[in-house]
Amino acid sequence: MNYVVAVLPDRMQAEAAYSALEKEGLPDNQIDILGNGYKSADEYGLIDPNKQARKGAKRLIYWLIPLGFLAGYTFNFLTGIEILSAVGAFGNHIIGGLLGAISGALGAYFVGGAVGLTEGSGDALPYRNRLNAGKYLIVVKGTEELTRQATRVLRQFEPENLQGYTEPTGA
Repeated sequence: MNYVVAVLPDRMQAEAAYSALEKEGLPDNQIDILGNGYKSADEYGLIDPNKQARKGAKRLIYWLIPLGFLAGYTFNFLTGIEILSAVGAFGNHIIGGLLGAISGALGAYFVGGAVGLTEGSGDALPYRNRLNAGKYLIVVKGTEELTRQATRVLRQFEPENLQGYTEPTGA
């Protein structure tokens, strides 16, 4: 599936572009307007970068907390550092493990969240920002020929941005 996304500054231009695409014979079920009064980014399915960040952090948490505990326990066991004298050697190893687990959780939160935020959203974040700024998006999906035709029509409206995408095939 191919996509063309055009960013238009206001509702009037978005509606005019939609009408022009319909006049060219493009099926209206393959044209979407995103913006105030139309579909939202979530309704259309644009990836929310915050969700991607949470997913990245959650994925790392399952690995880093147990490994952090193991590393903290082992470090305390090997060095013999006395954290609290009242709990004895084994208690100090456990406390070292707990501190390592906390460090693992922080690492998962910051590293996993940052990677999910920066890598997981692709172009969705700039489009969400434009929608939040009051702009409108026209999205046309279909065959390569259909998106080429839509690109030609949309260029007449001098969009702020006009971008084509090709969805990778499953093969």
